[in-house]
Amino acid sequence: MELVQDTYRYPEEYVKGVPLVKFFAEALGPLQSFQPQPDDLLISTYPKSGTTWVSQILDMIYQGGDLEKCHRAPIFIRVPFLEFKVPGLPSGFETLKETPAPRLLKTHLPLALLPQSLLDQKIKVVYVARNAKDVAVSYYHFHCMAKVHPDPGTWDSFLEKFMAGKVSYGSWYQHVHEWWELSRTHPVLYLFYEDIKENPKREIWKILEFVGRSLPEEIVDHIAQHTSFEEMKKNPMTNYTTVPEDIMDHDVSPFMRRGKAGDWKTTFTVAQNERFDADYAEKTAGWDLSFCSRLGVVFSGNHSRGSV
Repeated sequence: MELVQDTYRYPEEYVKGVPLVKFFAEALGPLQSFQPQPDDLLISTYPKSGTTWVSQILDMIYQGGDLEKCHRAPIFIRVPFLEFKVPGLPSGFETLKETPAPRLLKTHLPLALLPQSLLDQKIKVVYVARNAKDVAVSYYHFHCMAKVHPDPGTWDSFLEKFMAGKVSYGSWYQHVHEWWELSRTHPVLYLFYEDIKENPKREIWKILEFVGRSLPEEIVDHIAQHTSFEEMKKNPMTNYTTVPEDIMDHDVSPFMRRGKAGDWKTTFTVAQNERFDADYAEKTAGWDLSFCSRLGVVFSGNHSRGSV
């Protein structure tokens, strides 16, 4: 019996020096003509940093906490992924055209590849950042199960590529820092994964204030409960199990895997950790932005936000 070649697992394509999933790179051309609506809200993250989590929180806010309305479609339909493109499925840009206002949009694009219209029109952005070590581990497992990415190889080789910024969407360091710098001049609410993990209600109140909405405390409690990792992992509208298996193989690794802060400690060897820490210190020298390697422990640099 002849083996059918995998449709996916193509090498990344470079756009303006940034490696991207081949199909996503192809989507960037049409995306440059994108004209946002004034009440659009963009959710931006480096991959595996809590994008789906904050997307579900925001959709529940927009739906007034009505869980049934949030079951109307999978999260990638409710919150169109701007640069998404996979053979046989509607692109993010196409999905966006069918989305009624006020719209929530999602992207992982670095600023160099973002449609300029989003910046020119000062569209509000909720940005979520997560510590680099947990991102690296989560991104490795995501590469294993999401076949639009090239084969990640071994964990050790993937970690080297991650540190060098040679994975899809490029450098974590550049991404989190350039969006932090943008928050000085653009309406960006810059959130941290670990802060949401520690106190979700506090962060939901921040989001409500940023988007100019108010909800009773019992509804905020309801949103916090139904956007917990445990609830979202078993919810087909958030856990990506509706995506065809030839694109995402949940038998290899679930899309929502562990959702912890500090889980990197189960994967990094002592040698990998020492090498990563040295590289991290070099690349973040002079930052006024800091991260937590686990709850309660600042990773490095000056702590530029409330205590975690």
